[in-house]
Amino acid sequence: MTQLPSRARAIVIGGGITGTSVAYHLAQAGWRDTVLLEKADLTSGSTCHAAGLVTQFNPSPTMMRFRRYSIELYRKLGIFETVGSLRFASSREQLMEQQRGASRARAIGLDVEVVSAEQAVDLMPAISTDSLFGAVWVPGDGAIDPHTATFALARAARELGVKVLTGTRVTGIELSSAGAVQAVRTETGRIEAEVVVIACGIWAPQVAAMAGAFVVSTPVDHQHAALQAVGGAELPHDMPCFRDPDNLIYGKAEAGGVVLGGYELDPNARWIDGVPWEHAGTSLPPDQPRFEPLLAGAARRFPFIGEAGILKLVCHPDAMTPDANPLVGAVPGVPGLFMAAGLSLNGFGGAGGIGESLAQLITAGETELDLYAYRPWRFGPVHRDHRYVAELAREAYRYYYFLRYPYDADEWGRPRRTSALHHRMQDLGAVFGAKHGWERPEHFEPGRPWRRAGADQRRFGWARPPWFELQAEEHLAFRERVGIIDMTSFGKIELDGPGALSLLERVAGNLIDRPVGSVVYTQLLDRRGGVAADVTVTRLGPNRFRLVTGAGYVNSDLGWLRLEQRDDDGPLAIRETTEELCVIGMWGPRARDVLEGLTDDDVSEEAFPFMQGRDIRIGDFQVFAQRVTYVGELGWEFYVEPSIAVQVWDRLMAGGRPFGIRPGGYRALDSLRMEKGYRYYGTDLTLLDNPLEAGLGFCVRFDKGDFNGRAALMAAKAAGVTRRLRTLLVGERDYVTIYGGEAVYADGSVVGRLRSCAYGFTVRRNIGYSYLPVGLGPGARVEVEVFGRRVVAEVSRDAVLKREQPVRHDAAHVAG
Repeated sequence: MTQLPSRARAIVIGGGITGTSVAYHLAQAGWRDTVLLEKADLTSGSTCHAAGLVTQFNPSPTMMRFRRYSIELYRKLGIFETVGSLRFASSREQLMEQQRGASRARAIGLDVEVVSAEQAVDLMPAISTDSLFGAVWVPGDGAIDPHTATFALARAARELGVKVLTGTRVTGIELSSAGAVQAVRTETGRIEAEVVVIACGIWAPQVAAMAGAFVVSTPVDHQHAALQAVGGAELPHDMPCFRDPDNLIYGKAEAGGVVLGGYELDPNARWIDGVPWEHAGTSLPPDQPRFEPLLAGAARRFPFIGEAGILKLVCHPDAMTPDANPLVGAVPGVPGLFMAAGLSLNGFGGAGGIGESLAQLITAGETELDLYAYRPWRFGPVHRDHRYVAELAREAYRYYYFLRYPYDADEWGRPRRTSALHHRMQDLGAVFGAKHGWERPEHFEPGRPWRRAGADQRRFGWARPPWFELQAEEHLAFRERVGIIDMTSFGKIELDGPGALSLLERVAGNLIDRPVGSVVYTQLLDRRGGVAADVTVTRLGPNRFRLVTGAGYVNSDLGWLRLEQRDDDGPLAIRETTEELCVIGMWGPRARDVLEGLTDDDVSEEAFPFMQGRDIRIGDFQVFAQRVTYVGELGWEFYVEPSIAVQVWDRLMAGGRPFGIRPGGYRALDSLRMEKGYRYYGTDLTLLDNPLEAGLGFCVRFDKGDFNGRAALMAAKAAGVTRRLRTLLVGERDYVTIYGGEAVYADGSVVGRLRSCAYGFTVRRNIGYSYLPVGLGPGARVEVEVFGRRVVAEVSRDAVLKREQPVRHDAAHVAG
């Protein structure tokens, strides 16, 4: 047995494709004193049983970049076989999804082609054309042998100085008195290190717990089979890889037969509260009855498969996260601890790029890609329930191939979190969606029983949704009279202590040091000026602030703030307070009329100006009211203790009836905000976008002193931005089926992609946002690719409707 070194610069835990990639890239970046620890042999986890297909087609720009780089890396190592790939459309609905997906791929730089059924047969003569409507062809895709690839990366890492130690199980992670990583304990000894990367797949949550960290993933069983060759129907070795989402299968040719896998609709999760340490490369007992529907699907596309015998059926668990995104990045609260786990079926496709990006993050402090969606800390206390998390992971697996429409809602594990106003929403006929565990009204169906939304779009397909007119009524209530909405799910973070102002001024672009009661709309920025969050900050006291963010972002933003803390900030407590307060939003031209009838406090324009907050009384109840708007109309948010939330809601509804008050859902917020040019984080604003490009320069106070990204933004301002987030009016007045991500063309070339989109019911136009070259300003004409056809769009001013005052942008987007 190789003797353990006493010290290493970095330790990577896990000897699969991801762990070896991280170790290789750390060494390539100069960290050659890196040690990789594997409890069994290399490839003893999920890597051992992978089929080895590597394709680039993915709607996420970051994952697509990961996959493209992975292929480049495998080619450089001489282990990649380029055979191309076909993704079949076995239904008209799937063909439209693939047309949409191809447009999104082209918009982020991947050249793909939608081919006809006849062209697909030319590329793969073995297939049947029954129920074949077309396919996506990507000639640069291919396959690798999982063992060969992993050992090749390990060998390349060794050649750069990495020590690869197998048969060495980690038993603990030691932390310093300051809570930072200082050593790893194994069954055979101890190694000091200040950087530890957890890349051990399904064991990652247990190993992270050794350092007191909480990460989320669940092992979900995955099965694939090696099918023997059929005489007269042998498949050529260089046949393209294939995927057939409607039939739930994927595969590649091997030895004249086929390696076939797929994604069942009712998958099995196991070991949800911890994976046995002794589990390694041995496959689990297969479940052939569960695999039979996949075989039947394969036989529909490859008729000869009905005669092919199964040489081997393999069952193995893969780590799935609740949102099917990997866990990549630092771990807040434990300096020196990093994650590269929870790959969620992106192992061989993502491993190369993940290794490169994580090595950049560790050695240089930043990466060129946007890893926001992969932050290991994005899940919160609600995800500590293993059973709930397992349901989310199973549903994510279910829809890995099964067509999920843009407007579909999660269904499993519900209900999990409800606001104190939930029963009132039910009484009003709410149709509930789910966000970060919260049940929230997407829209209301007055006079009908409440229900939970699910795979609703499966019933109406790629067409105007049946709730269109109801959403219009909600929209017009806010715009013309007064509307009311339960916003309890919005994330709330409290910062309390002498260090709060120092931290917030450093991470925010806007000026935070304003009088108590001030509400500030700002972006939180990284060191390159990229947008890390989009929030409002209310000063509740000299050293006490409330930060409000989107429901799905609260834990991500909380962890990021903790990562940004410095010792010299001073004492500071940061905690989530989302469930401690209900929030009611009331906006519209008649909002002040409603409120004046319910309070003795002066809520006039002079006494209660925009972007201010203070306590008022509504009836007999004290609430904290802040004058902000996300719909571009007069109004307030009311922060209310849950115990009195129903009474406050009832009084607002009663007081609003003479003015035509109407409850609204989250879908209406999209159409309302987009008419006013308001942005949404994660879609319109990301780490790769800066406030100047986004049209939010008014939120950047260069004169306040230094802050994250100030130098980068000053340089960008001096040089002049080269692109700008623009508002597009797509098509004419009829509803256009745009959902976000569609390619935008000018003069025949791709110049951008749609970000947010919605139908504006006041202006009666389809509205979309897109970053475009700065020369394409208001009045320019572009084209948007919609299911394979080009639709003319006009570049408008930012706000299609006049915007009276600066705004906040933190509502949660339902459609995207």
